[in-house]
Amino acid sequence: MTTAMTSRQILEKLVSFPTVSSESNLDLVDWVEGYLNDLGVTCHRDYTEDGRKASLFAHIGPEVEGGVILSGHTDVVPVEGQAWSTDPFTVVERDGKLFGRGTCDMKGFDALALGLAARAAEAPLTRPLQICLSRDEEIGCIGAPPMIRAMQGVVPKAALAIIGEPSMMQAVTGHKGGIGFVTHVRGFEVHSSLIDRGVSAIMEAAKLIDWGNRMNAENRARGATGADALFDPPYTTLHVGVIEGGTAHNITAKDCHFLMSFRCVPGEDADEWGQRYVDEVRKLEAQMQAVRPSSYIELSSSWNVPGLRPEENGEAEALVRRLTGDNATHVVSYGTEAGQFQTEGYSAVVCGPGDIAQAHQPDEFISVAQFEAGEAFMDRLLKTLCE
Repeated sequence: MTTAMTSRQILEKLVSFPTVSSESNLDLVDWVEGYLNDLGVTCHRDYTEDGRKASLFAHIGPEVEGGVILSGHTDVVPVEGQAWSTDPFTVVERDGKLFGRGTCDMKGFDALALGLAARAAEAPLTRPLQICLSRDEEIGCIGAPPMIRAMQGVVPKAALAIIGEPSMMQAVTGHKGGIGFVTHVRGFEVHSSLIDRGVSAIMEAAKLIDWGNRMNAENRARGATGADALFDPPYTTLHVGVIEGGTAHNITAKDCHFLMSFRCVPGEDADEWGQRYVDEVRKLEAQMQAVRPSSYIELSSSWNVPGLRPEENGEAEALVRRLTGDNATHVVSYGTEAGQFQTEGYSAVVCGPGDIAQAHQPDEFISVAQFEAGEAFMDRLLKTLCE
């Protein structure tokens, strides 16, 4: 394997691995580790319990604390059901854009980070660089927390983390947090003409979904103040994206499954919203059991991602602003792993190439101009690490 690869070549290699969250990412991790090993960089892995997936982290430079983390994720969302005009897992350049699944979210940043790692491995760094590539971000940011824990005591603790989610190379200092609950409603089957003697799991689930609609309406009407007003929308939102259940139109549904998710502004506690949902579930469950005692509602946590709080005199923000020249205030409504790094004592900021509007879309792309802006950012970061 040659180590003299450009960031563009690395991007093409990373996109060629179909690391959809439902599949293993080990082929990509193997390649990245081999690439970094050839540079003389030691890598460390944090595996899932079944060993099918892994996160990877590496330390480059002096064995001292206070370094800079470049953090990205390795997984991508599915392409099934999307109308792609090119092969999703081959980078295609057209009209100043680089098309391919993950080019924007977020293998573009990963490629730039690995390109910097190659140069940093041979540079006289006075401040270390750490590369973190997590698993399972797209299914609830569940890979980063165990990776961060695995880093402690294995590599010197860095001072700050730059999470390269697509932000058009702007310094994003706040984002919403969130929590999700897999909800299973178990009803009681009867012929639909005798509906009052049964419990329809679907119709009971609809009551919880309508509760979510009412909460959205209340939150919208209440408005927002302070830092929450910066978000779009400027309030906590509840959402159900997928629902399934039932067997026939004339049978009360025995089962219904859906995911209730919350995206919370920093001024509100996701766990408190979760408890409100649990209380609503238990109230409805009691009504169901008054009709059929065997009916119930089962909840399991799907994800819980802390928001990113704007920091006072944050080191990560200061560094990114110095490197980009961006002095405006930016917050986003999507979640990232930045809040998880912040929770573990790192200063954190989101800054990466590309437009989030292209993420998860058919014909996903990152513009060549944004990719080049990311490369220039890495050049300036390298110079800073050598000062």
